[in-house]
Amino acid sequence: MSVARTGTRAGVVAALVMGVGLLGLVVLSCLKGTTMTFGTDQFLQGLGGILGTDTPLEGHHQLIFELVTCKTLVACGVGASLACSGALLQGVFRNGLASPSILGITAGAGLGATLGIMLVGGYGSNVAGGIDLLDQAAKHSPLLVTITGFAGACGVALLVAAIGGVAGRVSVPTLLLVGIAINACIAGILAAIQAWLVEHDWQTAEAVYHWSFGSLKDKSWTQVGIVWTGAACAALALPFVARELDLFAAGEENAESLGVNTTRTKLLVLVTASLAASAAVAVAGQIAFVGLVVPHLVRLAGFRSYRTLLPLSLVGGAIFLLGADVAQRYLMERELFKPGVLMSMVGGPFFLFLLVRSRSQVRTW
Repeated sequence: MSVARTGTRAGVVAALVMGVGLLGLVVLSCLKGTTMTFGTDQFLQGLGGILGTDTPLEGHHQLIFELVTCKTLVACGVGASLACSGALLQGVFRNGLASPSILGITAGAGLGATLGIMLVGGYGSNVAGGIDLLDQAAKHSPLLVTITGFAGACGVALLVAAIGGVAGRVSVPTLLLVGIAINACIAGILAAIQAWLVEHDWQTAEAVYHWSFGSLKDKSWTQVGIVWTGAACAALALPFVARELDLFAAGEENAESLGVNTTRTKLLVLVTASLAASAAVAVAGQIAFVGLVVPHLVRLAGFRSYRTLLPLSLVGGAIFLLGADVAQRYLMERELFKPGVLMSMVGGPFFLFLLVRSRSQVRTW
C-alpha cells in the first residue's frame, strides 16, 4: 500500500512539473508565429481579444495571433490524444510496440482525407467547377477533409471491431491480425489513388502528399474543438480503465479471476483510443510515433502503473509534439520540417531501440 501511495504521490508531482512545463511551451508557442513575433503585452492583449475581455490587436495582427493560438492548441490536443491512445492500446494488447496505427485508424483517416481532398481538388480549390455544392465545399475544404478523415478512421475502427469479434467477445490477437490486414489493403488503395492523381491531377496529388506528413498550420477553432473532444474522451475514460489495465498485465485470465469484466474493458479502451486517435489524425494528418514513443518515455521515467502512466502520457504527448514544433520555430527561424517528418526522425531510431531491447520479450500469437 505504501509503495502504491508513494507512486501516486510521485505521479502527482510529475504531472504538476510537466503541467508547468507545458504551460511555458504554450506561451512560447503563442509568442512566435511563422511570420511575426509577439511581445508580452501583445500576447496578453491578443488573448484578451480572443476571450472578449480586451480590445483585439490592430489590423491583421489579431488574425495571425489567433492562427498561432489555434496551432498551439491543436498541437497539444493531437499530441495528448495520440500518446494516450498509444498507452491504452499497449495496455489492452499487452504489447509495448502497439500504437494507434495498429488498428488501421491512421490508414482509415488517410483514405477518408484523400477522398475529401479529391472532392475539392486540394485545399481551397475546386476541380469540379460549376457545381454549387462543390463550390461551397471548396471554400471550407480543410474542415471537409477533417470530417472525411474522421469518418474514414471511425469506419475502419468499426470494421476492425466487427471482424475481430469472436463469438461475441473481443479477441485481441484477432484484432491485431485484422488491423494489419486492413492497413495493407488501405495502403494499396492509397498507392493506386496517388499514382492516378500524379498522372491526372498534380495539384490534388500535392495536397494529398502534404497531408500525409501532417500539418499543424492554418487550423480553425472548429478543428481545435474536434481534436480536444477526442482528447477529453480519452481523459474521461482513464479512471475507468487504469486499474483494469494494471491487472491485464498479468494476463487476461488472471484479470478475469480478480473480477475484471475483460470484454467491457477491452471495448471501452478500443472505443476511447479509436475516437481520440481518429480526431487527432483527421485534424492534423498522419503524425507517426507519438503514440509509440511517449508512453515508453513515461515508463523509462519509472511510472509503470497505468494509474500514473495514462495521465502522464496525456500531458507528455502534448509536450512532445508542441515542444518539437516550438524548438523548430525558435532554432531554425522557420518550419523546415512537417510534424510527421520530425516525429519520424525521432521515433524511428527509438522504435529500433525498443525492438532490440524487447526482442527476447516479443510474443507471437
